Amino acid sequence: MNHLRLDTNMETVNQAFRIALGDLYGNISLFQDGLLKEPVPVILAGLEYDTPWTRDAAINVWNGASLLFPEESRNTLLSVLTGQEGQVKIGGQYWDAIIWAAGAWQYYVTCGDREFLSLARQAVVNSLYWFEEREYDSGRQLFSGAACYGDGISAYGDEFSDSNQGESGIDHWPAANPDKCDSQKGGVGIPMYTLSTNCLYFLAYQLADDMARELGEKEDPHFSHMRRLLLEGINRNLWLPEEGTFAYYCSLLSGEHICRSQEALGLAFSLLCGVADESQRRQILAHCETTPAGIPCVWPPFARYTEPDGNAFGRHSGTVWPHAQGFWADAAKKSGAYPAFWKEFFSLTRHAVRDQQFGEIYHPLTGQLYGGRQELSGPITEWHSCNRQTWSATAYLRMVFEDLCGMEFSPEGIHFAPLLGTELNHLTLAGLTWRNARITLELSGSGCQVETFTVNGVPQKQPFLPARTSGDVSIRITLI
Repeated sequence: MNHLRLDTNMETVNQAFRIALGDLYGNISLFQDGLLKEPVPVILAGLEYDTPWTRDAAINVWNGASLLFPEESRNTLLSVLTGQEGQVKIGGQYWDAIIWAAGAWQYYVTCGDREFLSLARQAVVNSLYWFEEREYDSGRQLFSGAACYGDGISAYGDEFSDSNQGESGIDHWPAANPDKCDSQKGGVGIPMYTLSTNCLYFLAYQLADDMARELGEKEDPHFSHMRRLLLEGINRNLWLPEEGTFAYYCSLLSGEHICRSQEALGLAFSLLCGVADESQRRQILAHCETTPAGIPCVWPPFARYTEPDGNAFGRHSGTVWPHAQGFWADAAKKSGAYPAFWKEFFSLTRHAVRDQQFGEIYHPLTGQLYGGRQELSGPITEWHSCNRQTWSATAYLRMVFEDLCGMEFSPEGIHFAPLLGTELNHLTLAGLTWRNARITLELSGSGCQVETFTVNGVPQKQPFLPARTSGDVSIRITLI
């Protein structure tokens, strides 16, 4: 376990970081499922959850839990795998289960666990072929299914909610509408094709090949072929050239319908996973809409959840979810859109310090904890915002580790591309254990260009720390 201390020239940031560490640590508990043979420590989804969820598990490890709690991260990833029919595959809600690949790769590049990597590649390859056979539409060149994290019906338009029989989950929709699903291939076949989920499949095919190369195995030419098909499908079906952004989803109900709403996770993944080209990247960043409390999960909100005064929003449409903030902030920083990064970072900092926790969801206008409105076995009602949500806390850690500190992990080591600003212009991260090294990192200055980079007082040509590094390491970076 790391015993971290973050010292910056902004006390609110120091406090928010400690709160994030506390929320993450407080959600580690004994658990057994999946490939775990006995109860071991895993990372639960939040204070009000008693299990990991596949997408939560992957996101938390991807966000930095693997750097702080490597053993618990490994256990958590194993807990959501299955051994069906003699093959290891990814379990959980099927549509975005493939996000597990990103968490598994992050765990490997952070920890160097080659035994786990071999198992992970099996799980990813088996799952890709499994879902491809059952959920891939070769005509549209897209995978069907709901959006990443969008398990609630409030994430979708009226064409889905009207026939969901008052249930809150999109997973109820196929059973209520079997005649509208394309389940001939043995899959679920929800007739929608979402941006975030297809970006994750695009990434997973790439990571499967990355895993093969790292293990000294042959890459699968089918995976590069599928990446090309997916990229064509996403652009043909979801890119809106006149609006300079990607659509949220297309559905096949009542003819082919394009939902032109802005999906925060989908746009973030389009940037982080390499789906958007440079021209698209610039347009997406220029046209993205945000609210006073941060980027909303879906915008504009679906009208059935709003009230005449405009102060009500859907649980999964219009509200601000910190895990989406974290990915959008990271995508903005890595795209050079620094004002967009700072807005999300300082917004989440304020909310955490005010509430002394990282909540699940926030009201987009007031910034208060707010669960949003959604159907619940019948009528639409206001829901609760869960407390100490793990992926909200790790979203903040992602902003600190990957964006402020600029740590980008690879099998070779850590590349540093940090960012400081006029308000936050000094940062020291002490007590960080990484593989066989104990790191103290000190940043000073304002900007994103590395002027000097020293390791134990010795200037280096590149801002890079090799994976073979061991012992006490003092890194100093000045920025301009």
